[in-house]
Amino acid sequence: MPRTNVVGTTAPSGSGRPANDFARSKTRATTLAEQLLRDRAERTARPRAASRPKIEGTGRYLEEIRRFPMLAAEEECALAKRWREHGDADAAHKLVTSHLRLVIKIALGYRGYGLPMSELISEGNLGLMQATKRFDPEQGFRFATYAIWWIKAAIHEYILRSWSLVKIGTTANQKKLFFNLRKAKSKIAALEDGDMRPDQVKLIAQRLAVPEQDVVEMNRRLAGDVSLNAQMREDSGSDERQDWLADESSDQESRLAESEQLEGRKKALGEALSVLGDRERRIFEARQLADDVITLEELAVEFGISRECVRQIEVRAFQKVQRAVQIAVAACERVHW
Repeated sequence: MPRTNVVGTTAPSGSGRPANDFARSKTRATTLAEQLLRDRAERTARPRAASRPKIEGTGRYLEEIRRFPMLAAEEECALAKRWREHGDADAAHKLVTSHLRLVIKIALGYRGYGLPMSELISEGNLGLMQATKRFDPEQGFRFATYAIWWIKAAIHEYILRSWSLVKIGTTANQKKLFFNLRKAKSKIAALEDGDMRPDQVKLIAQRLAVPEQDVVEMNRRLAGDVSLNAQMREDSGSDERQDWLADESSDQESRLAESEQLEGRKKALGEALSVLGDRERRIFEARQLADDVITLEELAVEFGISRECVRQIEVRAFQKVQRAVQIAVAACERVHW
């Protein structure tokens, strides 16, 4: 069964996950591209298919890649085996160049993000080369089926990296929303600018299986980067957006009160621990206060007692500390009154 990644593309079973491997393999893919193109250029005089179309316009690039023939399934499988088993750069070059048109077809679907088509094609070509490096012909599916997933993953990463001055985010939900929110809004006719209605947010969140707050935040981000000095209204003298930003941090008095409260709790806990014996304190601190909690088994070995005995000591120590803290807090409150 194929599986679906976070942005709606499908990868063949057993083909790996670009979301986990993409960043690590991009450098290797670029090196592979340079190797293939350098070796091919040395052996033949015909135009090479570079990972970036450094030509005068995409139109000429399209004309050049049409010279590379499409491959039959048998020839494709043979070339993939030659590259995988023997490192045949010429075979890998033929496999890559025969699928450059596939990259362009996929890249055209991302024109709406306002990025240069040459850059989209370039990133897609890098994804294609990663697919070439990882493709296993023994899996039984065509190379294009596998490569589509990697091409889209490469283009998606480029768009997320370049589309906004403010980083969109890279979690699964953020990627899903970034590439599917516009489509989801069009299906429910939520095409007006600004925030969506609560019922629209709820419906989209249910359909995409993401939190409602993520939908609201991504919808605002996709509205574009806005200067904080931009005026709220078009008329002159209008307030700037930064004038309406609320300071959500607590005031100085609240921070001082919180600091005093925290110090009081620490002092109460320190006094409460003094009611414990040495063994009780060691077990209580190891089980309740340590960053890396020590297991009952380890403490049992340390004190030469059973795990159940350690557990009972921990419970009794906790109860003693709890009572001592309650008494200390009550005494502190009487002083303040």
